[in-house]
Amino acid sequence: MDRKKLLRHLLYIILFIFVANFAANKFFWYSSVWYLDMIMHFLGGFWLGLAFLWFLLEENLSFALILKIILGVLFVGILWEIFELLFNNIVAQNPFNILDTSSDLFFDISGGLCAILYIWRKQLK
Repeated sequence: MDRKKLLRHLLYIILFIFVANFAANKFFWYSSVWYLDMIMHFLGGFWLGLAFLWFLLEENLSFALILKIILGVLFVGILWEIFELLFNNIVAQNPFNILDTSSDLFFDISGGLCAILYIWRKQLK
């Protein structure tokens, strides 16, 4: 897949995530649709995986490149969870939830893996 087409896909996904997050906050979907947070973390991991692929993609996917992408997505996911932890403790006064954090990181990594599979499949064609 060429970098220009990948960048266009990245921009579409970011725009979709922005609109979905805006609507979810406006209509309180995060509290009324229990699984929406999982979908958003998956999409976040997917676009991050594509972004890392866009920056790092060589001729073909290698094990080292796949590992860099997964670790990059995990690193950003952990940073996001730290932000959520600080926000929830300081502003929202919500207690820490290890199950939610673990689920969020799982879906971040799952999205990153799907981005790798997406590019791998495009390279096979």
